[in-house]
Amino acid sequence: LVQKQGGGEISMSWGSGEFSQETQFDQFFKTPGIVYFASSGDSPGVSYPSASPNVVSVGGTSTSRNPANGNFENENVWQIAGGGPSAFEPKPGYQSAINITTTRATPDIASDANPYTGVWVYSSLATPTTPWYIVGGTSVSSPTWAGIVNASGTFAASTSAELTKLYGDGGGDFNDITLGSCGAYMGYMASSGWDFCSGLGSP
Repeated sequence: LVQKQGGGEISMSWGSGEFSQETQFDQFFKTPGIVYFASSGDSPGVSYPSASPNVVSVGGTSTSRNPANGNFENENVWQIAGGGPSAFEPKPGYQSAINITTTRATPDIASDANPYTGVWVYSSLATPTTPWYIVGGTSVSSPTWAGIVNASGTFAASTSAELTKLYGDGGGDFNDITLGSCGAYMGYMASSGWDFCSGLGSP
C-alpha cells in the first residue's frame, strides 16, 4: 500500500527473540521505495525484526526536563531498551566501521522511549476518567523516527539507502548519548559515537 502511494516509511513495533531461521525472512523488508523502522524492544537483548540488516533498528532514551518550566536538560539511555549483537545476522556493509562485534549490531538510532518521559496521547473513549495518557516504549521511538524521516520530504530508495545515509552522516544530525548503561546485567555502556544502548544517537 505504501509503495503504491509513491513510497515512504513503515514503522513496526512488533518483535520476538532472535531465532536461527530469521535470515529467511529478511527478504520481506527489501520493498523498493520503502524504509522499514523497527522497535529494538522493551527488554534487554536483541529482538527480530530489529536485528534484520534490512530495517532501521530504533532503541530508546530517557529525557530529563526541568520540573518548573519543562525545559530540556539532558538525555540518557533507557536502560531496558533492546540492543546488542545479533546471534545470526552478518554484519552489513553500512556498519563496517563498528569494531565492537562481527555481526549485525543494534540499535542503529534511538529516541525517547521511557514511559515516564514519553508522549501524551488523548483518548476520546476514556470519559469520564482522564482522557490523557503518557505512553512510551520503543513503540514510541520507532514511529517518532519514521515521522521525522517522512517529514523530510525525501524518500530513500530503500532501507539500505537510508541506513547508508544515517551511518555516513558523521554524527552531525544526532544527539550523541553518553550517559547510562543497558543490556543484560547492564553490561553495555553508553559512550561517544555508536554504542549498543543508543546506536548513533537520538534526533
